[in-house]
Amino acid sequence: MTRAHLDKLLTILLAGVLAGLVLAAAALPAALVFGVGFSALAAPYSELPNTLRTPPSAQRSNLYAADGTTLITSFYQEDRVDVPLAEVAPVMRQAIIAAEDVRFHEHSGVDLRGVVRAFTVNRSGGTTRQGASTLTMQYVRNVLSNDPRLTERQRRAATEVSTTRKVQEMRYALALERELSKDEILARYLNIAYFGAGAYGVAAASKRYFSKSPAELTLAESALLAGLVRSPHSDDPINGDADAALRRRGYVLDQMVESGQVPAAQAAAVKAQPLALRTSETPNDCTAVPEAHKDWGYFCDWFTRWWNSQEAFGSTVDERQLALRRGGYSIVASFNPAVQRTAMEQVRRIYATDDRYAMPTAVVQPGTGRVLAMAVNRNYSVEANPRGWKNHPNTVNQLVAGGGAIQGYQAGSTFKLFTVLAALESGLPLDTEFDAPERILSDYPASGPGSCDGYWCPRNANSSMDGRHTMWSAFGRSVNTYFAWLTERVGADRVVEMAERLGIVFRAEDDARLARHGAREWGPFTLGVSATTPLDLANAYATVAAEGSWCAPLPVVSITDAAGRPVAAAQPDCRQVVDRDVARAAADAARCPVGDRSMYGGCDGGTAEGLREKVGRPVAGKTGSSEGYGTETVVAVTPQLAVAAIATNPDDPRDAVGKTVQARMVDAVAELMSFALRGQPVRDFVPPSEVTAHEITGARTGD
Repeated sequence: MTRAHLDKLLTILLAGVLAGLVLAAAALPAALVFGVGFSALAAPYSELPNTLRTPPSAQRSNLYAADGTTLITSFYQEDRVDVPLAEVAPVMRQAIIAAEDVRFHEHSGVDLRGVVRAFTVNRSGGTTRQGASTLTMQYVRNVLSNDPRLTERQRRAATEVSTTRKVQEMRYALALERELSKDEILARYLNIAYFGAGAYGVAAASKRYFSKSPAELTLAESALLAGLVRSPHSDDPINGDADAALRRRGYVLDQMVESGQVPAAQAAAVKAQPLALRTSETPNDCTAVPEAHKDWGYFCDWFTRWWNSQEAFGSTVDERQLALRRGGYSIVASFNPAVQRTAMEQVRRIYATDDRYAMPTAVVQPGTGRVLAMAVNRNYSVEANPRGWKNHPNTVNQLVAGGGAIQGYQAGSTFKLFTVLAALESGLPLDTEFDAPERILSDYPASGPGSCDGYWCPRNANSSMDGRHTMWSAFGRSVNTYFAWLTERVGADRVVEMAERLGIVFRAEDDARLARHGAREWGPFTLGVSATTPLDLANAYATVAAEGSWCAPLPVVSITDAAGRPVAAAQPDCRQVVDRDVARAAADAARCPVGDRSMYGGCDGGTAEGLREKVGRPVAGKTGSSEGYGTETVVAVTPQLAVAAIATNPDDPRDAVGKTVQARMVDAVAELMSFALRGQPVRDFVPPSEVTAHEITGARTGD
């Protein structure tokens, strides 16, 4: 055996024996102490655990707006974000070494001189007053105790005060120092250490106590932070003992003087300075969005629901949430604060925040599904509401995207789009004519006010709509009897299936049952009796604007993991769900309601004719009113943007908003669309073929 091997073995043996003595000499017989120490050392010296090779430290994930810099909120169990050593001020590095392991650069993971010193001091005093753990050993302990794969019992075992555990810690530290450089160990330590006040790692601590990055730390600030890691819970100057924190700062400064890092005069001057905290707290979760932007919480809430559905982040919702709160992701959302601000301004012009009525509004990008804004005249908050006010002005119900307690709202005649698409796909042309009566008796069984002798018999909103119509004019003027006839000709089940294809989700139990088991008899579906949401509706119309390419609604532009690697889940998930020419024809018909011109001159009036002039570019869309004007809906779409807004009482659908609000909604949607498209090139819709416009053919399912 070589001398080097003998020296290494002797180092390990001495470390184990002395560690046992330090911890147990005062209470245990010498033979037992030596027996336990040697027993532990006799175990096979295996490779380092994977947790030490690639430490699984929890890091917070940050959600930014589309500009990549505006923070919406963060998600974390432990407020931590790793930084390289080069981004930590040199004085901070010096301070932590002076505070915790002044001989860090001289030992190989276990400081035998320190062990002997601690053993001597503690034995003479009768109590444990001085530790012998090196910075590397502390790092090992921190990693093992923070491993998320361990149970709570296993974590306690990893940090128990025992000779066996101490010897294992030493062995791992010695092995680690052969694997990593001193700078790598120091960086890992600074990123995992707890500094109190909920701050894990030097980056979070710098922000929490001084609202700055670790690269900007001064001597006074570095000494204070370095002093906290010994007793972070009790010495925390925010929630604990500020005087104790100052005493620890003084101790660190003395150590830095003794090690020659800082002149005595400079240390004395810093000691005389009072605490100069400039605290800030990292937001956590959607209720912690900026106080001035409580409306951002609805987008944030929908983002978390989306995240929970992504298999890329785990096989279960719990695993996905753990990944979000521990994985250190940097997430750039599709959320545009300027568009959101304008959307909120327009929404609040319709209803105030404390109004019982609401106007949830969604803005979607055709061709990607990315959501730019989600606005509603509510505060995303769990704060109590005034007595008798159920969910206003504060609520965390997802009013824009639906889910949870929100099943959606009836959107009226906006659903006629799905009948147009189903008819075109079946081979009927846009100029399919029908002499629409004031009232029509259908073959669909029905009961209640809208029935005649047990069958559905809808009527038009007024007698001026009666007469011959094509899809262009019937869609433009919203002729109910034309669409009841067209639904019978095409098949109600095909209309329902088309809506599902374009992303309409049936959240209400009765709607889902009819869609699954009664779609063939669901004639009234064409008039929008099913509940939907502004997000679903905007995305459905965006699919038409994107020439039949449906994209799953997407809240992000990019996601990178803690190592800076891009995550594929951020990419649009699109597929062709309708033939391109069919979608182009539907868009051509949808120009009629909003005052635009069909490529074939087929329009003859509309329900929101002023919208085209206000937007100032080619636009399609539709308005809708539910029975008794319980809700009012406006949808507008260009090749670059889709907006949907629904006026409703979310707590009581029987409380009708009334018909007069629709005209103001049209103006609001036009203003929002004009702002959101500002600076973008004017793009027109591609006209449909003459065949789809004028000729009956076989089924159109080309692409």
